[in-house]
Amino acid sequence: MPDDDGLLASLRYLFADIIGDEDEGPPVLPDACPDHLGPPVTKAIDLLIAYQGTSYAQLYIDRLKRFVGRRGVDDALLAEIARLMAARMAYEDAIRIAQLKLGEVNAVGGLAARSADDVKKFRLDELIDALPAVVADPVLGVLEQFGWRRRRVSIRFSANNRFSVRRLRIEAGLKRWRLFSGRYARERVWVERWLHMIDRSLTKQPGAAPAVVQTATMIQGYGDPYRQGIADWHVIIDGLAKPTFDGVLVLPDLAGAIAEARAATMPDPRQAALKRKIAEIRARAPAVGSH
Repeated sequence: MPDDDGLLASLRYLFADIIGDEDEGPPVLPDACPDHLGPPVTKAIDLLIAYQGTSYAQLYIDRLKRFVGRRGVDDALLAEIARLMAARMAYEDAIRIAQLKLGEVNAVGGLAARSADDVKKFRLDELIDALPAVVADPVLGVLEQFGWRRRRVSIRFSANNRFSVRRLRIEAGLKRWRLFSGRYARERVWVERWLHMIDRSLTKQPGAAPAVVQTATMIQGYGDPYRQGIADWHVIIDGLAKPTFDGVLVLPDLAGAIAEARAATMPDPRQAALKRKIAEIRARAPAVGSH
């Protein structure tokens, strides 16, 4: 869950960004980080600095430090935690898509005249939710009143002319407000819970830790697939992993149970097949105290 330290860190970043001065240099690798992880972790740092800023990249390193040198975390598992956490922290929103499109301009040193336009479909509430909550909440209330929250709109991301590039720069510049958005708050909670579940797995059932780490791949992109992935993830964690770690469900092969549940996921907002499969898995589990 977001805490006071996290809020203060966000405030420090915001004001540093406004005055154009982040007083600290790029984060450094943890001392005990394996040598072969240096390049990918350095690449992740560069990604997150471009995505949000130096303080955000430092948050990534601080999170990674929890598992560097941790018992039960070999080099391969640490590499996957590092890779998947960077991908999740650089989550895809309209701001990120504008950043990537603008990168095409920077790569060629001018207008990307031959660059194909990217047309993305967003829900209105998804676009508004990328703004600071103090601005977004009243607008979302109005959209809800008119029944427009779920209305889909097409956004064209183009780098073919000066006007479109100027618009991309404005959209990409909104990153400074991202840390105060509703989407960021939810992403922060999710990453922290994912890391917490990895930590609990290493303590309670180490063999399942790689499967818990890989559940991050359930969550991708934006729009309906993103919402479906988040919802399915919580159902699997709340139905299988957490009760196993709490000692109220006996699943000696939690990794296998997670894989079985993931195979039952479908693009179904009701999650009927997934919930049925989890119920089957739980029904097969021996009673607590009988093993």
